[in-house]
Amino acid sequence: MSTDFQKAREDLGRRLRTLRTESPRGPLTGTALSASLGWAQSKVSKLENGRQTPTAEDLRAWADATGHPGAYDELHGRLKGFESHIRSWRRQLSSGHRPVQETWNEVTAAARVLHVWDSFAVNGLLQTPDYARYVFESYATLQNSPRDTEDSVRARMDRQRWLYQPGRRLNLLMWEGALRARVCPPEVLAGQLDRLLGVVGMDTVRLGIVPMNAVLRLPPANAFWIVGERLVITEDWHAELWLDGSDTLALYRRVWESLCESAVFGAEAQHAIARARQAIAA
Repeated sequence: MSTDFQKAREDLGRRLRTLRTESPRGPLTGTALSASLGWAQSKVSKLENGRQTPTAEDLRAWADATGHPGAYDELHGRLKGFESHIRSWRRQLSSGHRPVQETWNEVTAAARVLHVWDSFAVNGLLQTPDYARYVFESYATLQNSPRDTEDSVRARMDRQRWLYQPGRRLNLLMWEGALRARVCPPEVLAGQLDRLLGVVGMDTVRLGIVPMNAVLRLPPANAFWIVGERLVITEDWHAELWLDGSDTLALYRRVWESLCESAVFGAEAQHAIARARQAIAA
């Protein structure tokens, strides 16, 4: 099944083919174009068939070599349009975690309401510095990215000021398993759960816990953020997905509402957190 990203890449490939075959210097074969660019012929084929993502430099070279230098801005705009939805961790983390955190800070700063589902770890807006430190370290090891842990922790803590601004509302649902995940030493996890116990009842936070034994209408799949009414951010091991279509936003909102039906709030949420806290010493 073709994704929106793949369809956009195929559309770009068709546009590249048109530029090649309609060169003002006369139609170019793929072999001739690859030779003029010093590329393998297979690269031209992959780009035209949407099986490889071009770089901005590839697009500039293609536009010039086919005699359409003025087409570069259009081609680059297409690339940025679909790249912005698939944000690979390899590219994002090339300079460490801090720039990623600062981007998140900018995105959330403009939002007044967030709807979030977390299924694997405590949400960043409620993390303690010690907990966040272990999370960043584990992902830096996985991605083999630069270790700027302390700067990243400071950036994440800076984002938490959002919680104390008038008119803000964090609607957070968490899978109980995320409370129990040993992603850090027991004493760090205990401190993190104490922090969660303290935020239940905050004016700007509505924290719901979906218990392990809750009846679910949907499986507790990937975590996601609904930022206001304009953006959904979710992630996988290889990339973040930034999704902004109205149908997609409506779908994720239905998922959130479905999970909300299985959640407990207030005193019951505190009891679920306390159970996880007690299990640490068991």
